[in-house]
Amino acid sequence: MDRQSVFSINTGLQTDVQPDSRADIHAQILEFVLDFQLAGVFIYRDQIRENVLVKQYYCDIDIAHLISYNEELAHKLTTEPAEILPIFEAALKVCTQKIVYPSQRDVQIPEHQLLLHSSAAHTSIRDLTSENISHLVRIPGIVIGASTLSSKATSLSLQCRNCGHQNTLPVTGGFTGITLPRTCSHQRGPGDTGENCPLDPYFIVHEKCQFIDQQVLKLQEAPDQVPVGELPRHILISADRYLTNRVVPGSRCTVTGVFSIYQSKGAKGGGNAVALRNPYIRAVGIHADVDHTMKGSATFTEEEEQEFLELSRRPDLYEVFANCIAPSIYGNADIKKAIACLLMGGSKKILPDGMKLRGDINVLLLGDPGTAKSQLLKFVEKAAPIAIYTSGKGSSAAGLTASVQRDANTREFYLEGGAMVLADGGVVCIDEFDKMRDEDRVAIHEAMEQQTISIAKAGITTILNARTSVLAAANPIFGRYDDLKSPGENIDFQTTILSRFDMIFIVRDEHDRGRDERIAKHVMGLAMGGRGVEEQVQAEIPVDKMKRYISYCKQKCAPRLSPEAAEKLSSHFVSIRRQVHAAEVSANARSSIPITVRQLEAIVRISESLAKLALSPVAGEEHVDEAIRLFLASTMDAVAQGAEGQGSRELMDEVSKVEEELRRRLPIGWSTSLATLRREFVTGRGYSEQALNRAIVVLTRRDTVQLRHGGAQVYRSGV
Repeated sequence: MDRQSVFSINTGLQTDVQPDSRADIHAQILEFVLDFQLAGVFIYRDQIRENVLVKQYYCDIDIAHLISYNEELAHKLTTEPAEILPIFEAALKVCTQKIVYPSQRDVQIPEHQLLLHSSAAHTSIRDLTSENISHLVRIPGIVIGASTLSSKATSLSLQCRNCGHQNTLPVTGGFTGITLPRTCSHQRGPGDTGENCPLDPYFIVHEKCQFIDQQVLKLQEAPDQVPVGELPRHILISADRYLTNRVVPGSRCTVTGVFSIYQSKGAKGGGNAVALRNPYIRAVGIHADVDHTMKGSATFTEEEEQEFLELSRRPDLYEVFANCIAPSIYGNADIKKAIACLLMGGSKKILPDGMKLRGDINVLLLGDPGTAKSQLLKFVEKAAPIAIYTSGKGSSAAGLTASVQRDANTREFYLEGGAMVLADGGVVCIDEFDKMRDEDRVAIHEAMEQQTISIAKAGITTILNARTSVLAAANPIFGRYDDLKSPGENIDFQTTILSRFDMIFIVRDEHDRGRDERIAKHVMGLAMGGRGVEEQVQAEIPVDKMKRYISYCKQKCAPRLSPEAAEKLSSHFVSIRRQVHAAEVSANARSSIPITVRQLEAIVRISESLAKLALSPVAGEEHVDEAIRLFLASTMDAVAQGAEGQGSRELMDEVSKVEEELRRRLPIGWSTSLATLRREFVTGRGYSEQALNRAIVVLTRRDTVQLRHGGAQVYRSGV
């Protein structure tokens, strides 16, 4: 058609040349909608009747049904959707007339909309090529932005300025514009006098135009489908009528639509890029994933369910599951158990007054370099159904919570969710947690406890959901954990953020000959043939099965505490508080890792997650015992390390006595040599040298004494 040459067309009336005329296709579609039945039920007849009675003029059709009924028609629909869709929608209108208003011929039926869904294979955004243009495609992704609703005209009502002649102009196409006719089309009779209307006579009468809702969505690849080192791609989705307001930013969905192209208005370089167009998808079906905790559809086959139920009845499931977490990493049994709890999560509760208690478990791994913290985080990213991995230095507050962007075309502000919003219902792994700027770290305070992110920027005030667990890894202040210092001096975090972690593990790189030999053997085994000491468990539960099992547990099970377990827990919590208080009194300083009511809730959540792992509806005493053991091994251990320092309780008592003696021995402003003090205290009074050194370190930290001349002189500077 574009070539300026003569072209011919066959006008012969052979019916076998093109049997599929519009009327034929129309008839086939009518037949399909009216006749298709599953198990004796006319699915689409019933659906149309139900929808029309509630004034919803659409029909949601499964492409699989169409394929089974008329494969040729289904093939036509996927390859030439632009032609078939209008015929389909016209046919739906006729069906409504036949089904709902069979006797009334003059009923005005509004335009219908066809929605499609299918369980066929996905195409990822980066696999869309020119081959797919104007075909039906199915794309999974995550909605990162949604515009406000705008009205798009479907037919314009025009009026001539000169003679008042009215004309209607149908509007087609997605983002493309439309040009008004240059001349007036009013046919003048032979008796009409007066000159012809001038050029460009029409103006639009807005009241008489017909409009539909339209919304532009921005769909991005799901973070787990992006190849390493690539930026996630995104594509615009044009949704109209009943497809608008179906999804919000942060929701994962699958879009079925026609892959189309449009020419952007401000094409750079004027007429040079005349053949370049921007792609977009005209949606004909948006299917939000059923459950936030799931990728894809949240359906399990009966065999799978059977397999999971058998798995949940294994008595050693907890041990096996923990061992299958990062099996190539040696040891760290408690940390792996804590991560198993984190992946399961506790039960979310909504109290009668509307208050919400989170069910997600947050874990902090704090420790020496080279203890495989990042590897554990990377594994969790693979094993959790929804997970986002981020490093502390490269994350800003906006990147973690949400940022306000400006739309290029409408100049409106809209929100784009950050990592915490996109991982809603999953896990956020934050590495190098200590390297984050304080103001960025504060941004996740609210997300960790209230599970929401509230934003007030650029005139947008809103609250986004961020129901995520946080798994963070950090190094102590000095790079390595210093045994002579209390946790407060090793940990650079404020109490506010530490109290939000349910479990805090201090991972130490201890020097122990037997353990070092085992680790060396394990690492060598991995390096030589990929078989470590403990790696035979690898085959027990593969990662994919683990991921499905976690999704299944989260979907089916929300355990509650039994009364006996609750009683046991509350009495235990009181004794823990008493213990911490006693330690604070004896050390004469507040503990840097707080034990608050949040920690009681943490033990409750851990108990629930252990019950959930075994698909048990009630968390009993055995679950509480294990939860208390985990809590004592993690957070309480971290609290106690400061109280005890390197040695035992006796050493601490001895140190406090030496402190008192030193204060008496040295008035303010006096100084003496370290050797003299050593002679007096160690040889004279029988204190251990370790206690003296520790006491001097503690006093220097409190600015009571100062060490001068390279540590040889001790000078008493303050109280």
